[in-house]
Amino acid sequence: MIKLRYSKRLFKRSSSSSKQQAAPRGGDNGGGGAGEIEWEVRPGGMLVQKREEGRGGQETVTVRVSTGFSWHHVSIGATSTFGELKVMLSMVTGLKTREQRLLFRGKERDDTDHLHMVGVRDKDKVLLLEDPALKDMKLRALSAP
Repeated sequence: MIKLRYSKRLFKRSSSSSKQQAAPRGGDNGGGGAGEIEWEVRPGGMLVQKREEGRGGQETVTVRVSTGFSWHHVSIGATSTFGELKVMLSMVTGLKTREQRLLFRGKERDDTDHLHMVGVRDKDKVLLLEDPALKDMKLRALSAP
């Protein structure tokens, strides 16, 4: 169980003009080593610790994509979808988005699944496969006279 000291300013919305800086965790500020924590209220009304805004406000992750015979390193926003990742991979591999199947942790992921919701972190591996049905259709079209 975590104890929070009651403070009236804890439950006030923070304004952009008065930003508080968090003290380092190891610093001695006379309050038992606890640093000043900045809070924010989310649209749903939940009170959470304010995030640090680095890199323009959006965190990026580097995803290692294996196509079976080659590796590609793709940098993409952490909150992007697998569909957006497919679009970036189509520029790298030449496969159209509808011909791609992305697998993460052994499961095929939908285009609408968000990377951060599924658990993709920096330097995680994603497997890219060509859709076997479309691959078979291509071969039949090429072999037909």
